[in-house]
Amino acid sequence: MEAGHTPVLAEEVMSMLAPAPGSLQIDATLGGGGHTERILEATDPDGRLLGVDADGAAIARVDGRLRPRFGDRLVLRQANFRELAQVAPAAGFDRIDGALFDLGLSSYQLADPERGFGFRTGGPLDMRFDTGRGVPASELLATLDGNELAALFRRYGEEPKAGRIARAVVEARRTTPIATAEELAALIERVVPPNPRQPRRTHPATRVFQALRIAVNEELDALAVGLAAALDLLRPGGRLVVLSYHSLEDRIVKRFIAGERRGCVCPPELPVCVCGRNPRLRLLTRPSLTPSADEIAANPRARSARLRAAERLAA
Repeated sequence: MEAGHTPVLAEEVMSMLAPAPGSLQIDATLGGGGHTERILEATDPDGRLLGVDADGAAIARVDGRLRPRFGDRLVLRQANFRELAQVAPAAGFDRIDGALFDLGLSSYQLADPERGFGFRTGGPLDMRFDTGRGVPASELLATLDGNELAALFRRYGEEPKAGRIARAVVEARRTTPIATAEELAALIERVVPPNPRQPRRTHPATRVFQALRIAVNEELDALAVGLAAALDLLRPGGRLVVLSYHSLEDRIVKRFIAGERRGCVCPPELPVCVCGRNPRLRLLTRPSLTPSADEIAANPRARSARLRAAERLAA
């Protein structure tokens, strides 16, 4: 495994995905390629994998690292996973045996000083996975009014001090635009200083950075679309595996699987089902899987990970 990149819950992902030789797999969030590498090893000699990522740098990095070993068995496409319904069939993956979504940021993205994903690394406040689409986070901070910023921080970051932080942003930008991750993190730390009586597990800017990243990339809307597309692509017996890292993502995943397990969408007051919708998924993880203490100690960024998996039922 390449230095600096450690895939989260790697053994659990492989157990739930159960990739076999000759199978067709999709890694919808290629990232550093750690899970992709393991899946390709497990599907040797003739299994194929489609790796999808909105980040062109991730595509190039994984291509350079894994192409010499796996050749044409590795198929890469730069796209958001919300485009799976179009991208996968066009790449020859119209009926697949497994789909993985690892929704966390990669170590490379957090360490990139030009992207602004991490307040410790710093850099321009961009936060776009695909820098050719959408607007950077700095533009949201510069153009949204105080109420809009507060609503964004609450909705996507579940930030309890959203109003106070939003007012501070509006006040600060009257003098100088907030253009870098360092500037935003320092402002939030001044506005919401840590309680010296309580141990601090995360930086006070964590929720705001999460909120901006989700808003810039429209992540939650994309997730709902991507999950539905992956399910449509799965053969009976195929596996859907999702790693989420905060409650907003996990709630979408949990509700999606629950709805597809239930099938029927008729109002509860109807005595019989009239929609004719059958269950399409069988849950494999009850409860969801989380990292061990040893994994968290070795890779602290894994501490919030939660894995849910389900199997496609016959139509």
